[in-house]
Amino acid sequence: MTLQRDAGLLRRHPANPVVAAADLPYPAELVFNPGVVRWRGGYLMAFRADTGWNPGTAVFGSTVIGLATSEDGSSWRPRPAPWIDGAAADVLRERGATRAYDPRLTVVEGVLHLSFAVDTPHGIRGAVARVDDDLAGWTLLDLTVPDDRNLALFPERIEGLLWRLHRPFAVYGRGAPEAFDLWASASPDGVHWGGARLVLGSEQVPWANAKIGPGAPPISVAAGWLAFFHAVTIDAARELPAWHPGWRKTYTAGAMVLDAREPWRVLGLCREPLLVPEAAYEREGFRGHVIFPGGAVLEETGEVRLYYGAADTCVALAVGDAEAIAARCLADGPPPGH
Repeated sequence: MTLQRDAGLLRRHPANPVVAAADLPYPAELVFNPGVVRWRGGYLMAFRADTGWNPGTAVFGSTVIGLATSEDGSSWRPRPAPWIDGAAADVLRERGATRAYDPRLTVVEGVLHLSFAVDTPHGIRGAVARVDDDLAGWTLLDLTVPDDRNLALFPERIEGLLWRLHRPFAVYGRGAPEAFDLWASASPDGVHWGGARLVLGSEQVPWANAKIGPGAPPISVAAGWLAFFHAVTIDAARELPAWHPGWRKTYTAGAMVLDAREPWRVLGLCREPLLVPEAAYEREGFRGHVIFPGGAVLEETGEVRLYYGAADTCVALAVGDAEAIAARCLADGPPPGH
């Protein structure tokens, strides 16, 4: 499959990458997959940081979630120590967690919420937590059953319920390898979740041939919810730059508009990716040719700031007009078969 160029609706920030491993005051070889929100008059970022790469075993010795703050959204100050270590946090360790990673942040009814992935001996689980105002502590609300990840909460209740996007690992009956899809589910309290609905099948994304998954938490636009997602294209004949052999996946960022009251219903899907790996920091790194959108901030001007992990190595930023992106998705129409 030949991957087309992006839709030209986002422009990369000149300060990219906005956060790199060298910026952290503690050991890290990689800093990526950020969640970002407006918080207390500025910006707050949670990110994944890996260190201790072992080429022999092809694993990292440590993975933590860190925090950084910013006044302008492009110059970031990391906190002096990691925030969450999934292998050390009591509430996670007693559930068998070996690490926590890939955070996303959402402010719901004035309360900061965190979602992230948790590795356990019996599969990957998705976590939802409520964060204290001073960021000193957090309360675990839910851990999904295996295998589920990429949880992204909507920033407000819809018809009285909390909603989230997520990506289960459905391995039976789908035919193609890694044909994982994007789902939505609801909760009255953040603890009890159900009513799962399919939002988008991986086969409905025209430029990808493998799994898809939620990106940044959705943002509100005139037509409903603008939701970003990642999509994977595998080229078995082409090996891409990576710290390990056999890497053949390209990750891109896509966008769709969901109905305001029925957030599982796709009103429009951009037929072209929003971002395709083109910059050097996106094409070269731990795993090259990767764009993984995890944070979206809607400014009062209508500009959206999309923060993403680049090459599983650093944090980058792209900006564009939220309504223009939504308009392109709506003009392209719902996905086939939707």
